[in-house]
Amino acid sequence: MPNLPSENAISAFLAACRFNEAGLIPAIAQQHDTGEVLMLAWMNADAVRETLATGRVCYFSRSRAKLWRKGETSGQMQALVDLRLDCDGDTILALVEQNGVACHTGRHNCFFQAIRDDALVPIAAPLIDPEKLYA
Repeated sequence: MPNLPSENAISAFLAACRFNEAGLIPAIAQQHDTGEVLMLAWMNADAVRETLATGRVCYFSRSRAKLWRKGETSGQMQALVDLRLDCDGDTILALVEQNGVACHTGRHNCFFQAIRDDALVPIAAPLIDPEKLYA
């Protein structure tokens, strides 16, 4: 994100967000230049604020109950290109520049399972061994 927004703009964005009862909002990450949907994660207000203030995408990990800066352990960071809010204010779209793979399984995106020949199967192979991502 070349020009980071002002604190007033960040506050206005946050005020327009409709967080759920747990204080979270779903965030879809999409590769900015190809339109490929990479993943869905959750953000709380702190994650939204940090993402807008730094230009590096930050989520809220429900399993760890803390902020999760994408790529902090794997190096597979997401640089923010644009952060958008849907018409209802209840879903965020993060247009990103993905560095490496987006999925913790080593695949380029998290949507690699589909029904083929009446069975749920993986339709994309890992590009990197997940053990190497988190070594």
